[in-house]
Amino acid sequence: MTGQTIIRAGFMPLTDCAPLVMASVLGLDEQYGVKLALSREHSWSGMRDRLVHGSLDVAHVLYGLLYGVEMGIGSRAVPMAVLMNLSRNGQAITLSRALAAQGVVDGPSLAAHMRRSRRGGARPFTFAHTFPTGNHAMFLYYWLAAAGIDPLRDIQAVTVPPGQMASSLAAGHIDGFCAGEPWSARAVLDGAGVTAAASQDVWPDHPGKALGATAAFADAHPDACRALVAALLDAGRWIDASAAHRDAAAEILASPAYVNADRELIAARLHGRYEDGQGRQWLDPDPLHFHAEGAANFPWLSDGMWFMTQHRRWGLLREDPDYLAVATRVNRVGLYREAAALAGVAAPAGLLRTSVLIDGKVWDGRDPAAYISSFAGAR
Repeated sequence: MTGQTIIRAGFMPLTDCAPLVMASVLGLDEQYGVKLALSREHSWSGMRDRLVHGSLDVAHVLYGLLYGVEMGIGSRAVPMAVLMNLSRNGQAITLSRALAAQGVVDGPSLAAHMRRSRRGGARPFTFAHTFPTGNHAMFLYYWLAAAGIDPLRDIQAVTVPPGQMASSLAAGHIDGFCAGEPWSARAVLDGAGVTAAASQDVWPDHPGKALGATAAFADAHPDACRALVAALLDAGRWIDASAAHRDAAAEILASPAYVNADRELIAARLHGRYEDGQGRQWLDPDPLHFHAEGAANFPWLSDGMWFMTQHRRWGLLREDPDYLAVATRVNRVGLYREAAALAGVAAPAGLLRTSVLIDGKVWDGRDPAAYISSFAGAR
């Protein structure tokens, strides 16, 4: 390992930690002169603290968490860096078997059931996400709001580590959750829950986890960051290259050192094979991806801006930031493009992309204030 730079990298036990794991297992990191020292974390708040305090150099981390830290939501503001997107799609919203038994299988049926329950004086339903500013909270809130449910008034929202979601649902502590795989699949297999929506139903081709670092680390170690991004691009390309490679990744991820879950549980949704717990099975045309010819990895400024618009929508940000300026300094597009060139991966020329979400609204990053004002009851 002479001459190699050691990079301490945190990850959560989720299927989408695969690029970091496979880059290390396959030795792709060493081909670029760096060596990953992987650290399995237990909660997103712990991950955040270790990253901010310097115990970790980089992390497989929630996109929205990084922007929350950047903006000082729930903690002191620390300048952060998004080095690349590690994945897209492949999360899920899960409802309890008890709700499903009462005909609640999607957003509209949940809204109708909640109206009936309120009239009967029932307790508010409890829904879990994995971190207050994170992807799962924002996707859950968006899905609820698209069905006419106000996530700040109509439910009780709680934070639960992803690996505890299925057991919390089975125990009746929560009525539903949004989290990364394989924990929605676990709830279905255990008979505790039903899959109401995949995250790509909420936002097709949404950003998944990011490779995050503090701005201080990215500024002090640009060569190491560039090398690591190139290695992770190679890893994502390898995973996406074939069904056999996805199976091999599932086998490795199943280890107690990584996700610690049954290989088949991981493999099914890694391949896009869904079963909702009520007899419906389907092959998702656009499931979890780690590369997609580079489309899954580019750190679009508009992606970072979207999370800020949702933080503003739900009152986590009390005033409008300069959305474009913040995203420009957080998302290290120049560094990514240099790394992509090293790995032979094409990168788009633009910085903003257009998406159509579940409610039909178009997000393209061009007018964040107008986008926020288009939502009824935005805080």
